[in-house]
Amino acid sequence: MRILHILNDIRALGNGIINVTIDLACLQAEAGHQVAIASNGGEYESLLATYQVQHFRLNQQRRPLNLLKAARQFQTIVQDFQPDVVHAQMMTGMVLAWLLKGLNSYRLISTVHNEFQSSAILMGLADRVIAVSQAVAVAMQARGVPPQKLQVVCNGTLGSPRQQQVESPQPLQHPAIVTVAGMYERKGITELIAAFAQFAPDFPHVHLYLVGNGPDRTKFEAEAQQTSVADRIHFEGFQSDPQRYLQPAEIFVLASRREPFGLVLSEAREAHCAIVASHVDGIPEALDQGQAGILVPPANPQALAQALRQLLENPDLLQTWRDRAGQNLSWLTVDRVHQETLTIYQECLARSVSSGTGLSHHRNETSSPLSR
Repeated sequence: MRILHILNDIRALGNGIINVTIDLACLQAEAGHQVAIASNGGEYESLLATYQVQHFRLNQQRRPLNLLKAARQFQTIVQDFQPDVVHAQMMTGMVLAWLLKGLNSYRLISTVHNEFQSSAILMGLADRVIAVSQAVAVAMQARGVPPQKLQVVCNGTLGSPRQQQVESPQPLQHPAIVTVAGMYERKGITELIAAFAQFAPDFPHVHLYLVGNGPDRTKFEAEAQQTSVADRIHFEGFQSDPQRYLQPAEIFVLASRREPFGLVLSEAREAHCAIVASHVDGIPEALDQGQAGILVPPANPQALAQALRQLLENPDLLQTWRDRAGQNLSWLTVDRVHQETLTIYQECLARSVSSGTGLSHHRNETSSPLSR
């Protein structure tokens, strides 16, 4: 099969959409398919070359003249590569591939990550729409995407070709609470800082590590400085290998207000952190509906503080949740994501979209729900 992925860029800056696509492309090429990525380039070009994934330069910056040029470039790429499947995971690439589909014979697949963005509805133009969680699929169906187009392939990162063995974990002060998240309002950083300020005075040795960058970092740093525990709140910036922080940490927190799935949750589970996360969108699915982590209401610093306080007060409870996080990890592998995505490609190529029936949830590795 000839598979062409289309992305804005392939920079190694922690973007989950890019990471998912890089994993897929590498495993697809390793399985013997002809695979290419069209993007504006980035640090992952060397990894792709290792896996013999072709890279085509495509600048999709959203300026009218540039988009016209990008359309011509994309058509040239398609004529050169002759893909059976074009897989778009970002809106601009999706629109380009859809506009040019009538001139070509490829099947168009989209993956919806951030359903809460208004532009996400455009992903429904594809022949088949993959949702990264059941929550995203239900939301997309409510927005008018036909259910026969929708199928669920939950994210998974374990065994990623991007991952390297951690040789030197980051020295942290303990007990250590870590979050790995972009510095954006929707990631709940304000609530996490507020929660930490509530309980940290009673635990003089606990420290909070915020791993990630983003446009709101300065605002969050100012909020941290207003607390009485500012000296124990550490902004670590973007880290190419978050496992260096996850492995030595006792607790991982994802306080997001919106979160389609949360790739980092599988990595926190692999590191056997006790996990506290928002009960929102796809997070419960990533935590086995609360079996692998404590779920709290989003945008609620009091509830978050209470959950973290209970873990710090009770070492046995903390260990119980660390153990539970590390159970049932097999479904969070990149290989499972690869196999389920490939099945969707094959089915889409084999028969028309109109033959599909309802949402298919790809969770069981032993029997494909597409076999119907």
